[in-house]
Formats: sequence, C-alpha cells, structure tokens
Amino acid sequence: MTVNAGTSFTQQTSSQKQGDDVMTLVSKPSTDSSNLNQISSTRKLAFKIAPNLFTSFRYAFAGVRYAFSTQRNFRIHTVIGTIAISLGIFLEISNVEMAVIGITIAFVLALELLNTALESVVDLTVKQTYHELAKVAKDCAAGAVLMGALAALFVAGIILFPPLFTLILS
Repeated sequence: MTVNAGTSFTQQTSSQKQGDDVMTLVSKPSTDSSNLNQISSTRKLAFKIAPNLFTSFRYAFAGVRYAFSTQRNFRIHTVIGTIAISLGIFLEISNVEMAVIGITIAFVLALELLNTALESVVDLTVKQTYHELAKVAKDCAAGAVLMGALAALFVAGIILFPPLFTLILS
C-alpha cells in the first residue's frame, strides 16, 4: 500500500508469546513510479464512487440511518439531545447557549458515528474473532464517546440547570 511518492509500506509477520501472528507496517523508500500511477487510479475510482455532492450526502445520510437503526447508544444520545434542545427552547435560553448545546450534541453524535465505523472495520479485520488489539481499539473508541458524553453533560449542566432551578423555585 503506497502512502506518498517517497514511502511505501510492506507487511512483515512477527510472533508473540502466545504464537499469534501480528501484522506490522515497516517503512522503506520507494523509487517505483508505478506506485504514483496506482495512487492516481485509486483516487479516480474513489471519485467515481460519489460523482456529485448529492450522492456524497446520500452516502453520509445512509451512515447516519445505519447508526440510528443498529446502535442503541446512538438512539439514546439522539433522544437525550432532543430533550436538551426542547428544554433549552422551553427555558428560553440565549441563541449562543442554544448553539453551544447544539454543537455539543453534534460532537457526541459524531463520536458515536466514528465509534460505529471503527467497530465495523475492526470486526471486518479480525473476522469476528477475539484479539486483544481489537479489544483495545474498540474500548478506546467507546472511551472517546464516554468523554464526549461527559463533556456534554457538563455543558448541559452549566447552561440548563441554573434557569431550570430558578423556574422550579419560582
């Protein structure tokens, strides 16, 4: 697999204590000009996959639909985000505060989409068998979503709870 004109990567196998084979990437210089042609043809094929902006958006919405229909946590975050937006409208928070909440919700949903994509690629790579590195990758991606969700909870607490508390006391 070629990354740029000056570097190509080859695969080597090394064994671990338990005898598992692990693929590592080793960098070596490349002088083969056919690699550049390969990159160009691959890029042309990638462009043909989504020949226009409408098709690109259609693929993007297909990814969101897939996550919503298959990922429980994506649906949970969507519902919580909808509740946060509704509460913001009800409490008549400022436009800036509403924008901050909206961006925070979008951030969490984007992390969920990346988590779903990474999990799918890992499952494809290890072919649904257990591997410790697959566990690490999936756990780290889930941890990223957790950090985003905690940040969103913090933002919602700072923006929504003071006016909600005032409303409850009055």
